[in-house]
Amino acid sequence: MDHSSLEAWRARRARFAAAASPAQQALLLAEASRATRRQVLHMIHGAGLGHIGGDFSVTDVLTTLFEAVLRINPAQPQWAERDRFILSKGHCAAALYSTLAACGFFSPDRLQHFMANLSPLNGHPNRQKIPGVETNTGPLGHGLPVAVGCASAAQISKQDWRTYVILGDGELQEGSNWEAAMCAAHRRLGSLTAVVDRNRLQQGATTADTNELEPLADKWRAFGWDVVTVDGHNHAELLAALTAPHPGQPRFVIANTVKGKGVSFMENGVEWHHKVPSTAQYEAALQELEQ
Repeated sequence: MDHSSLEAWRARRARFAAAASPAQQALLLAEASRATRRQVLHMIHGAGLGHIGGDFSVTDVLTTLFEAVLRINPAQPQWAERDRFILSKGHCAAALYSTLAACGFFSPDRLQHFMANLSPLNGHPNRQKIPGVETNTGPLGHGLPVAVGCASAAQISKQDWRTYVILGDGELQEGSNWEAAMCAAHRRLGSLTAVVDRNRLQQGATTADTNELEPLADKWRAFGWDVVTVDGHNHAELLAALTAPHPGQPRFVIANTVKGKGVSFMENGVEWHHKVPSTAQYEAALQELEQ
């Protein structure tokens, strides 16, 4: 736990709760997202490793969850009544680490060791090394099944904590997700929300060229889920989708996003799945993110 970051996060949450309108709330969330993108840029350029395109596409979803939605206590990461959050697309660990540090789970100073030899901040999150990480992820197709297990546990034990999971869209080509989807609908897991980071690009190609996912919304509705489609960079839309009740049905949020969002020369570029910016690109990207 980092006391200064924790107090700053609590202050941001208080400002969010006191905001007079959804527009003001969205502005606060946008500010936090820009800070996360800048931090991720520093981390990946410094490490010479990472998945910056996907980090940037998922940042606004992570920010909305941790700054405004999740019931968590960074001072007590294992608090029994916490909401559970799982980043199934675990290769976007830099965005998660930056978010966790900003909330006070650990000191932001540790972010400079991202992907260093023997660093706990490795390329995929590990619950035994990093506070705030609910489960180890990296092998795609595992996060949703674990989230279904978490939501089932809450249902069986009659607890009111909720479970949220973020999936990559290329990850939906894994059959384990569809088995989990059937189970969640069968159990009527109304405490479960899955968000797909729908940037339409995966390693090396578009999702459509690799294995077509559409009609994605219709497929999840057919599996018994409540489906909502939003702009994944619109904090007000994300907030509404992540907080509106959906009793008796799990919710699937299709968050339409842009890979590399926030940096013009990275946006919609498939090469930025795991490309590392040069020093010149780093400086240009930082200038854009500081505007």
